[in-house]
Amino acid sequence: MTPAGAEGLAAIRKSPGEAVLAFDFDGTLSPIVEDPAAARAHPDAAAALARLSPLVGTLAIITGRPAAHPVGNGGLGAVDGLVVLGQYGLERWEAGRLTVPEPPPGVAEVRAKLPRVLAAAGAPAGVHIEDKGHALAVHTRRTAEPEVALERLRSLLGALAERHGLTVEPGRFVLELRPPGMDKGVALRGLLDPAAPPSAVLFGGDDLGDLAAFAAVEELRAEGVPGVKLCSGSAEVTAVAERADLIVDGPAGVVRFLRDLADSLG
Repeated sequence: MTPAGAEGLAAIRKSPGEAVLAFDFDGTLSPIVEDPAAARAHPDAAAALARLSPLVGTLAIITGRPAAHPVGNGGLGAVDGLVVLGQYGLERWEAGRLTVPEPPPGVAEVRAKLPRVLAAAGAPAGVHIEDKGHALAVHTRRTAEPEVALERLRSLLGALAERHGLTVEPGRFVLELRPPGMDKGVALRGLLDPAAPPSAVLFGGDDLGDLAAFAAVEELRAEGVPGVKLCSGSAEVTAVAERADLIVDGPAGVVRFLRDLADSLG
């Protein structure tokens, strides 16, 4: 634990009712799987979140997935008080209500062209497209050489995204083409009440897309709000661990952290 992280955790324990805690889903609350649609929360995640929810001011999930996935297939919809921000904050689920804006036209244009672009590029067997509605993710995890396939497609997908007003978000053997202007840092700040600053902010993540939320925690510290950057550690992404205050052992470690925090607050 870094000194700044220890200060943030102490602030959460001192005034939990004014604290904001947010977590990524895939790789943080859910183990990484080959088929993203099959991702499910760690078996003990829902119970751990349910214990923590009434003890803190705001408990949220911020994910690049559609908000409905952690709620439904992810198994976390029964956690009272949980807020789920999907598509990097474009979607919001709260108290059983899902708010989903219309996607920009560039998403539909890329959706129509992407299969042909990948075929023309000779994308190797195992490359597949995940349609998220507001974004399209190209996964290479199932290929024989996932990192090689990812690098082979990076510039091509970057050019396609740019032509249609989208941006590319890299991740664990995935390149996601999505609308610009939203990231997990913006989404995290959107959970805060400007009229009532939180006692502390915590964000837990595992992938490159979570670094924007880590940056938001660092900015909030500079503004006087204590914070914690929690990493769900893996061998696939080291950049997140390098920026974190505390590293735990994957989703199982995140669940243990949630339990320990709830014990200390209860």
